[in-house]
Amino acid sequence: MTRKTVFLIAALPVIGAALLFGQNVDIREWITGKGGKPAIAVTDFRGSGAAQPLMGTFNSTLFSDLDSSSLFEMKPKSNFPLSNPQRPEDLRPEDNKQGLALVDWAGPPVNATHIAFGYSAAVNGVLVLYGYLYDTRPENSQAPQLLYGRYTGSLDAAGATKVAHEFANDIIQKFGGAASLLGSRIYFSSNRSGADEIWAMDWDGNNQKALTNLKSLSIMPGVSPDGSRVAFTSYAKGTPRIMIASTENGRLLPFYNQEASLNTTPNFTPDGKQIYYASSASGLAQIFVAGLDGQGFRRISRREAIAVEPKVNPKNSNVVLFVSGPGPQQIYKMDAEGSNVERITNGEGEASNPSWNPDGQHIAFSWTRGYAKGDWNVFVMDIGSKQYIQLTHSEGRNENPNWAPDGRHLVFTSTRNGRPQLYTMLADGTQVKQLTQTGTNRYPVWGAK
Repeated sequence: MTRKTVFLIAALPVIGAALLFGQNVDIREWITGKGGKPAIAVTDFRGSGAAQPLMGTFNSTLFSDLDSSSLFEMKPKSNFPLSNPQRPEDLRPEDNKQGLALVDWAGPPVNATHIAFGYSAAVNGVLVLYGYLYDTRPENSQAPQLLYGRYTGSLDAAGATKVAHEFANDIIQKFGGAASLLGSRIYFSSNRSGADEIWAMDWDGNNQKALTNLKSLSIMPGVSPDGSRVAFTSYAKGTPRIMIASTENGRLLPFYNQEASLNTTPNFTPDGKQIYYASSASGLAQIFVAGLDGQGFRRISRREAIAVEPKVNPKNSNVVLFVSGPGPQQIYKMDAEGSNVERITNGEGEASNPSWNPDGQHIAFSWTRGYAKGDWNVFVMDIGSKQYIQLTHSEGRNENPNWAPDGRHLVFTSTRNGRPQLYTMLADGTQVKQLTQTGTNRYPVWGAK
């Protein structure tokens, strides 16, 4: 039995990451695809009347959203002309010397393939935003407008943030971005209220709210594919058992727990109709599957070592990852009936926290070369070739990685600034952003809208 498994059964599980050097895969190319990125110039929007003071919030949010999407080459505003368009009529025809033509944005010093511009106004106490996206390249001059949108929000900073998110989301979708982050939520465990409860927040860290009030240890959530339910491990009734709550109001939903010293690490199947979990009902913790209410359960794994953390491939429900021994814990895969077991990690150190990318081909996980090394780090692996890349380096303990719906971002736990907090980053390890500040926050999972 490994040290981490002892922690899991005893109380607070410590789920970790890795420090290993080996054959790397070009994750950047995998994220963005081959070829160059669209080079986008995002002008500073202006507003009339009461809308103008909100444009600073809007402009910074819009730029940040597009930049963090990893889809674009963001052109520096220092190279922009002094006069920026607000409306399409501000872009002159070639034979009109008033204003600037699209070709002026395509050429130096801007060198943009696309330009986002627009304006806002306060209308009857509501913030109204008009946003445009144009193609600047001469070969597309006959139909340069790619997007026009009208967005509304409250006449305050929250409203400005909302319309910026919505406009950015439409631009990302226009360029074939994967599933949107807009409206997605992150669920996690936090002790800020005095006990470890399950909390929820928006994808960007806003609107952090407690979902449960069990006044006990509630950890390791898993969210249903449609985002309507969250399953988690709780000690509210003594021994660790699985509970399920509605993500809308926190109301507890029925789930039958087997008689066991341990029922833990629940995760939903891609169709949302079943839950895989680990239970010690048969002795050592093994992988089971049951209906959404816990009924009809059956044992899947038959290992001579503890098996926990089942994760079903989102593209192939017959492939299940899990964490097990013998010896230091590693990541394994098996089919849905428990056969064809294969170790995924190479046996060095300890590995856990597997998380499937929505593409069903890549995983994020936590890995370490041994306790003497101390640090845990986040890795991404191509499940077919077993090539991997290390995303975090010598910045405390970095663990519990979980994929965003867009398949390009990860949320994870890190102690880089002291106590465990939640962070997001791109799948190449860049653009790290801290989401939580208060209390200790761990075990994040990223749910759909």
